[in-house]
Amino acid sequence: METFEALERPGKIIAVHLSYASRAGQRGRRPQAPSYFFKPSSSIAPTGGSIERPAGTELLAFEGEIALVVGAPARWVPQDKAWDHVAAVTAANDFGLYDLRGADKGSNVRAKGGDGFTPLGPGLIDAKEADPAGLRVRTWVNGELRQDDTTAGLIFPLAQLVSDLSQHFTLETGDVILTGTPAGSTVVVPGDVVEVEVDIPDGPSTGRLVTTVTQGETPFSNVGSKPVVDDAQRTEAWGSRAAAGLPEQNPLTDELRELLRRTPVAGLSAQLRKRGLNNVFIDGVRANQPGAKIVGRARTLRYLPNREDLFKSHGGGYNAQKRLFDSVESGEVIVIEARGERDAGTLGDVLALRARSRGVAGIVTDGAVRDFDTVAETGLPVFSAGPHPAVLGRKHVPWDTDVAIACGGTAVLPGDIIVGDSDGVLVLPPDLAREVAEAAFAQEEEDAWIADQVAQGQPIEGLFPPDAAWRERYTAWRKTQ
Repeated sequence: METFEALERPGKIIAVHLSYASRAGQRGRRPQAPSYFFKPSSSIAPTGGSIERPAGTELLAFEGEIALVVGAPARWVPQDKAWDHVAAVTAANDFGLYDLRGADKGSNVRAKGGDGFTPLGPGLIDAKEADPAGLRVRTWVNGELRQDDTTAGLIFPLAQLVSDLSQHFTLETGDVILTGTPAGSTVVVPGDVVEVEVDIPDGPSTGRLVTTVTQGETPFSNVGSKPVVDDAQRTEAWGSRAAAGLPEQNPLTDELRELLRRTPVAGLSAQLRKRGLNNVFIDGVRANQPGAKIVGRARTLRYLPNREDLFKSHGGGYNAQKRLFDSVESGEVIVIEARGERDAGTLGDVLALRARSRGVAGIVTDGAVRDFDTVAETGLPVFSAGPHPAVLGRKHVPWDTDVAIACGGTAVLPGDIIVGDSDGVLVLPPDLAREVAEAAFAQEEEDAWIADQVAQGQPIEGLFPPDAAWRERYTAWRKTQ
């Protein structure tokens, strides 16, 4: 089998930012079209080599990938002919230094362009022998399997990448295309050994591309941007906050979620009002099903007023609405800004079923719902302005996700805690959630005790609100419970 080392150094290396569905799910965003960056050919390294983690950095991450070697020049190549321009497939490791990502702002020149940051090889698989939808990539760290995916899991087929790039510049013989990494990429440290293999299951293999991580001794000087890390970069580099050793940011624990389920919205509203928060109620929405209750963190979806040219560019295909419903996590609440427009649906039965299958806690929209009865039959708690049979495009353009929105006249930020019941829906700031929930629940217990006293015939005078004597009686009762 021919090896990559036998080839001439490529004129250019083009890498895809995000291309596997598993990686997109891990990152919580799914691109509509592929995007790219260049890597210098000086970053290429052979198998058995090493990569240096520069002094003063901490977030060097591996990315096992399938690399395509261009065999014949390609310019304006249609997708159905694109694979004919690929000579071979090999293994790649698209190393990146997250400490320098902020300085690059997407270009990855410094974050991914260092010497040794693009190991390739060792063997080549003839593209004529390979089904581009049937390739597998696996990565091991110190012998432990960390990545395992196939090109069947790509968002963008390999041929699409070749065709798309050929629209913008000529792909020349020997050029290399790095086709993105699946889920499982994480940080490695000096002493770690990373191995990447690409193969056709039960067929040819590239062999394992082996790279050892070493510690650099020369620090960056002050002539340019220096390494900067924060918890956001650590989370992206490691793959999760837990993997990065960071405390969980989600204040909505199972115990707090249950407390909020047992606490009426009216009680929470009263406690927020005591703390000076009067504009936390989503006006104009009601539960589509009697007795519905929702508790969850907000994922937001913003609609713009319909404009025909904008709907043409943003309304069709895998639009913002569909991307959110495919990425929402179990226990989250989708909150939709529809500007209080009731003359078109913002949700229908198919999206409701998708949300239900994802474990969504509920949906809130200040617009209307299509297929109203069918949506109700899914059992998904939905709070809306009511039914309407018209499709989305009559009034709305799905525009953006996970941004600050206005729903029912109230500001909603991603991560806000949404609580709804028969009285309506309110937005609970995460940093106040536990304090407000505990105070509201305590007040509800007291109110229930007062109601019981009234039901037994006690007069309201001095009891509601309780004076010192009744307060003493209530305190004594609480100690027995």
